[in-house]
Amino acid sequence: MTASRLAKWRWGLVLLLALTGFIPVLSAQTTEVRDRTALRVCADPGNLPYSNDGEEGFENKIAELVAAELQIPVRYTWFPQTRGFIRNTLRVRKCDLVLGISMAHELLLNTNPYYRSVFVMFYRKDSGITGTDLADPQFQRLRIGVIAGTPPSNLMLRYGLFARHRPYQLMVDTRIQKPGRDMVEDVASGEIDVGLLWGPIAGYYIGQQEVPMTVMPIPEKPNAPRMSYRITMGVRHGEIEWKRKLNKIIRKRQQQIIRILLDYGVPLLDRKGKLITTP
Repeated sequence: MTASRLAKWRWGLVLLLALTGFIPVLSAQTTEVRDRTALRVCADPGNLPYSNDGEEGFENKIAELVAAELQIPVRYTWFPQTRGFIRNTLRVRKCDLVLGISMAHELLLNTNPYYRSVFVMFYRKDSGITGTDLADPQFQRLRIGVIAGTPPSNLMLRYGLFARHRPYQLMVDTRIQKPGRDMVEDVASGEIDVGLLWGPIAGYYIGQQEVPMTVMPIPEKPNAPRMSYRITMGVRHGEIEWKRKLNKIIRKRQQQIIRILLDYGVPLLDRKGKLITTP
């Protein structure tokens, strides 16, 4: 799965986590940020666990860290993260920063990554499921939920698991539809047996369930789409000094960023691909 495809998916994104658009990249001659009175962030008003207009998401908390380091307040422009998000926000200077961007996004300039997450498999602990890999024959008879067009769906195709699968919609209006939440609730209720979902979304909604669940990263497979992605902040092309300033803040505040993400249930991987359990 390409970085731009992940960006289209992330409502996560999706994650890793839903940023997309069909416009040329901006010129490298773009003028640097001039408004220093506030950290101007564009974000989705109804897209937990990432952000909402109540400023309850983990990207809201990370934006507050950045603003505190700059000693200025955060000022939001709210816009649904659907097609045209970058074109209608960052490109027309309604903001100077977008969080939660996959690496090598062609519509903007990436900072250094501030976390790495992964697609996960999850199921009820009382389900009797013992498999840890979709190649296990056990999964042939299980009802599996997956977001259409995401990397786990390619693995399902490889192992012939579509006979009993439950598809969830990829491109949605996050103000109304919450396919990640719905998938977690369907596993909790027993409507489906297994969920395959971008980790930050899965971890957040699983944490709201009373039913204990097993959660594990989906392992990488040779000649298959990767399951883990590094996530960055995004600025306009040409704003090199602004990017450098943000990179310094990311380095300085990295442990606090990790703590925020872990508090929201985000599965984090270190450089060796191992799960991070403490900041």
